[in-house]
Amino acid sequence: MRRARIDRHTAETQITIRLGIEGRGSYQIRTGIRFFDHMLELTTKHGGFDLRIEADGDLDVDQHHTVEDVGIALGEAVAKAIGSRRGINRAGYFVMPMDETLSVAAIDLSGRPHAVVDLRLRVHHVGDLQSELIQDFFEGFAQGARANVHVKVLYGRSSHHQVEALFKAFGRALRVACDKDPRMAKRLPSTKGLL
Repeated sequence: MRRARIDRHTAETQITIRLGIEGRGSYQIRTGIRFFDHMLELTTKHGGFDLRIEADGDLDVDQHHTVEDVGIALGEAVAKAIGSRRGINRAGYFVMPMDETLSVAAIDLSGRPHAVVDLRLRVHHVGDLQSELIQDFFEGFAQGARANVHVKVLYGRSSHHQVEALFKAFGRALRVACDKDPRMAKRLPSTKGLL
């Protein structure tokens, strides 16, 4: 099983992540932001990973450091767990419906960090999460994983459904990207010879 442990400690956050790529969707997540925890739980369940996150951040200041740093650390855990990237699919996408909402996520574990987040929420909070920080999470993940991450809500009425569908699509797209392709065996999925 491909696994990783990341300990990220700064003056603003103390984060420990344990990730198993070939998991059963089990999780223990505590960031101090309950809606964010729930979104990470959804990502884990739909990705089929095993994930433990313990994050203590300066929430008395703002949620920004916690959300962004969890994204960075989770990306680093994925990069560490997949190792050389040989034999993986490398890219994955998923279109996720949730009632009146439709979201899409596409990921390329290319070695090049870039994120595009197209989420036009008209609310400042979804649950207890500052909605503007969703972009910071995905940008942090892209940085840590050295991946292209594109996520978009195509349409939807409920802010809750829009964010939930986005994280579910992200988990499923990441699962496909991380999965091993037996035809590729130990080959690197790149014509450049490196990722």
